[in-house]
Amino acid sequence: QVQLVESGGGLVQAGGSLRLSCAASGTIFSIKRMGWYRQAPGKQRELVATMTGGGSTNYADSVKGRFTISRDGAKSTVYLQMNSLKPEDTAVYYCHVDCTTTLGRRDYWGQGTQVTVSS
Repeated sequence: QVQLVESGGGLVQAGGSLRLSCAASGTIFSIKRMGWYRQAPGKQRELVATMTGGGSTNYADSVKGRFTISRDGAKSTVYLQMNSLKPEDTAVYYCHVDCTTTLGRRDYWGQGTQVTVSS
């Protein structure tokens, strides 16, 4: 069983910054992809940023140039540095991992962390 523990959400004014962290625990043989999604009230969950095991990144157009995803492979931890935050970035942010475990290939979600950007 893999667990994802997120931290770093909170309330920030527009233009400010936050850094989210997500630590994966459990028996993970390899990570195919790890990253962040978000869901605003009344909207579908959407991709924010992901990173493959090889280090390739993918960003939503709305966050390119403002958000940066990084990963500490040794610790199976992924970070999301969010700069120049806008009110429309307000959402619950979820960590996600696509990995190989003792159960085979699985994907897991964190419990979510709230990010609120005030105008």
